[in-house]
Amino acid sequence: MKTGKGSAIKLGVTGGIGSGKTSVCRVFSVLGIPVFSADTVAREVMDIDTGIILRINTIVGKNLYSDGSLDRNELAKLIFNNKKLLEKVNSLVHPVVFSRFREWEKKQLTPYVIMEAAILFESGGSEVVDRIITVVAPIEERVGRVIHRSDLTREQVMERMRNQMSDSDRIKHSDYVIQNSENDMIIPSVLRIHEDILKMVNSRV
Repeated sequence: MKTGKGSAIKLGVTGGIGSGKTSVCRVFSVLGIPVFSADTVAREVMDIDTGIILRINTIVGKNLYSDGSLDRNELAKLIFNNKKLLEKVNSLVHPVVFSRFREWEKKQLTPYVIMEAAILFESGGSEVVDRIITVVAPIEERVGRVIHRSDLTREQVMERMRNQMSDSDRIKHSDYVIQNSENDMIIPSVLRIHEDILKMVNSRV
């Protein structure tokens, strides 16, 4: 991972759909560490940035905002079956997201900050952070979590998993791994990483 030059160490948290990234980040939040959700900001950008809206419509060749808001289901159908379209939309949205992250990070006063992103590696976000956690969980648990919280079918969830980087590839490029199955306790893992990052911070002083 790159060595950070800024005032705070930047920790990336990633993992496949349904892995439990957000649950892990909630524990860090309880420890007082601010979390920037790249996925949430990406959704906001696609909803309100008029320049992005026009370019998304141009890329996909149709108006996805006919009722005034982004038709996310239609966008998902288009981009998850067409990797070139997916890459074009990502290359359009994510530079804006990373720019917002840098501005947000400058305002934080904590020893380190977190960027939570589902496609941290695919989007280039791994180059923006100093250390990376990959959160993993068994496939069936992941599928169950996503179906429970959304209106996606099992096949739709599996399709999205197939379009994401594999856990093994994420792990190869990560500094930490957190197991997040029903049988695992994530709090001890988060505390160990928290202490490790604080040691890193102190060694820089």
